Amino acid sequence: MRKRNLSLLVLVALILFATAATANQPKYVFFLVGDGMSTSQIQATEAYLTTVNGGSAREAEDLLKTENRLNLSKMPVAGIQTTYDAHALMTDSASAGTAFACGIKTLSGVIGMDDSKTKSYKSIAQLAKEQGRKVGIISSVSLDHATPASYYASVPSRSHMNNIGTQMAATGYEFFGGGGLARPTSGGSGDTNNNVWDLLAANGYEVRDTRESILALKNNPRDKVVCINPWLQDSAAMPYEIDRINTQNTNLSLAEMTEVAIANLYSRRGGKGFFIMVEGGKIDWACHANDAMAAIHDTLDFDRAVGVALAFLKKHPMETLIVVTGDHETGGMSIGHATTAYTAYYDKLLGQKNSFQYFGANQWPAHKQATAGSVCGSHLTTENLAADGTMIGLMQSVFGLEYGSLNAFQKKKLEDAYDKSMCGNNNNSDPENTYLYGGYEPIIVTITHILNENASIGWTSYSHTGVPVPVFAQGRDAHKFGGFYDNTDIAKKLAKVMGIRATLPVEK
Repeated sequence: MRKRNLSLLVLVALILFATAATANQPKYVFFLVGDGMSTSQIQATEAYLTTVNGGSAREAEDLLKTENRLNLSKMPVAGIQTTYDAHALMTDSASAGTAFACGIKTLSGVIGMDDSKTKSYKSIAQLAKEQGRKVGIISSVSLDHATPASYYASVPSRSHMNNIGTQMAATGYEFFGGGGLARPTSGGSGDTNNNVWDLLAANGYEVRDTRESILALKNNPRDKVVCINPWLQDSAAMPYEIDRINTQNTNLSLAEMTEVAIANLYSRRGGKGFFIMVEGGKIDWACHANDAMAAIHDTLDFDRAVGVALAFLKKHPMETLIVVTGDHETGGMSIGHATTAYTAYYDKLLGQKNSFQYFGANQWPAHKQATAGSVCGSHLTTENLAADGTMIGLMQSVFGLEYGSLNAFQKKKLEDAYDKSMCGNNNNSDPENTYLYGGYEPIIVTITHILNENASIGWTSYSHTGVPVPVFAQGRDAHKFGGFYDNTDIAKKLAKVMGIRATLPVEK
């Protein structure tokens, strides 16, 4: 009888311990990643906000006003994380995503596997699913891109996007939203050639791709749904926010997609909660192209998604954890430039109406087709841009860059870029052109370079840099994300606060 009573007491104690442990865990976890976002992107965006709101980016009093700060920078806990991968100081989004998701260092280009490409690992989202939590994956780029893929796939190469999509269809995750699929029906060398749409349907997923049908999910959620923004601007991605602004009645913002995800995953009847990953993926793409205004607008869009998570936390303060960070910095963006010393001129950015991508897909090719025949020939000895009033007008109307106010050096840079874009060559050497333009349209990237430099923003790269990146947290157990640590520690910290008993990395 004593043994029976003792066993019963032990069982009750274990149940009470497990209940108490569960009660101390955040039930709702948001992890938001600004791809390519570090301190420079954050500061530039807050300086822009200050200017737009009628203040001065030169005055601390204005910069510190609440309305000029991002939601993320007002969060009470801040830390910083290193971003290097297993064999490189400058990571890519695949290895960084794997660090965040699986808690392991790997090679650039590798997702959910170690650097030998022989072992696969479970992500924090997969482990959350095994706990009984619902899972949502959101990205402004394609859903088979590196960062979202890190939360459900294991592939030796991020280019195997059909294989990634195939694994996506098998996850059982309740919500996917944002961009589309880059390779839904066929892959390249080493990839699979499955019809991912058919696999999604077979596994019970409903695909929605209109604003109305997606927003309707707020009041009528589905068990498994893939929400794809109506306009996929480039590489199956949502449009840049600077371009979406004029189509907001037909397209969704990242914040709206986050609201829909919450409505689908939250249950008033209880349940075990959810894990939501949100990526602002085109901050990175804009910074690769050295387009500060496109990056700033996408940072604002991303931060509004942070605001949606914070609004949820306000309703569920004891049950919610929000963690916000970037996976790496992109472009070597600097707050300050050699030509502007200690003064910022963010008002010079306000005239830009479209992204480099939109201009490169619309106004520029139309102008080039109409003009190239009359320009190319003895073009290297003439001032073609100076004589092209239509192009000078486009620079003014689309980017707010007034040609007449530029100095001789800037005009020379624009002339060389115009010749290279219009006719395929200029007076520069190949190494000079690689340095000046990277892989981007010479005239467009030169326009954004000069516009940004005039505002006091510089760029050092068309790739990623190795600087550490800030982490912000608020809510239950947020204090555990303060300090200086490695990017792999984020997954490990999340696993611990979520009550995942396994020690990361967890092999599949």
